[in-house]
Amino acid sequence: MANLKDIQRQIKSVSNTQKTTRAMKLVSTAKLRRAEELAKRSRLFAEKTGDVISDIASRIKCQKESGIDSRCFAKLEAPKMVDIIFVTADKGLCGGFNIQTIKAVKKLMAQYKDEKVKVRIRGVGKKGVEFFKYNEIELLDAVKDLSSAPDMQRAAEFITGSIDDFMDGTIDAVHLVYNGYKNILTQELHVNQVLPVLFEDFNCQEGSTSMIEVEAADEEVMLESLIRKYVEYSMYYALIDSVAAEHSARMQAMDAATNNAKEMVKALNVKFNKARQEAITTELIEIISGVESMK
Repeated sequence: MANLKDIQRQIKSVSNTQKTTRAMKLVSTAKLRRAEELAKRSRLFAEKTGDVISDIASRIKCQKESGIDSRCFAKLEAPKMVDIIFVTADKGLCGGFNIQTIKAVKKLMAQYKDEKVKVRIRGVGKKGVEFFKYNEIELLDAVKDLSSAPDMQRAAEFITGSIDDFMDGTIDAVHLVYNGYKNILTQELHVNQVLPVLFEDFNCQEGSTSMIEVEAADEEVMLESLIRKYVEYSMYYALIDSVAAEHSARMQAMDAATNNAKEMVKALNVKFNKARQEAITTELIEIISGVESMK
């Protein structure tokens, strides 16, 4: 027969857990609203920057028979070394949010390993950094407190090393991997090649009307500078998009945990009532048996 006190203790414990997960869900919901609004504004800025880049790139492509003579737009062919930058959360309790990013990084690493390409890893987020360190995978650079509090200056400083190494030919590509926000119920995994940039990503079209007037000799210099700023901002936007997705994932995880705790409390209450009825029945039988034995 189940111990009534033990069951009562379990009910109290699960009920306290239910209160905690419900509170965490409410907190994540409030944070998600703020992060979602910031992500929308940041996405608009990135789109406008992309429009300027596509405008200048289109002009250069039309004016020069050789096309754009910039390493930023070079085709990725037979790379020897690449950088993979990932973004994970600093905290857990958000379902499979972090593991999806980690799996994507490992898959990309395996692909390059099969091609005999050397890979350098840069990581943002405590969960991802600790995973790779635990598995003795070397990290070139790691930050543990940036994904929970995105900052433009720190994001730019973090990715600058990869940009500089790409520009001077040390590495041949830079990939950015993170789990982004799609809607309140869905996160979207991104595995983006940020350098060299893909010409089609900017919708560059021949014969397009110029948005700005720039001297032809300065166009490629300005384009390279814009690409650098665009990649820096892509890092910042990845952090913003990731934190919104993190709150969304945690909200869903805590909602599921709250519902599971609720169901568990119901099951434990049924178990408690059955155990109490068994105890009462046993006591009645013992009383009746005692009375009968005295006759």
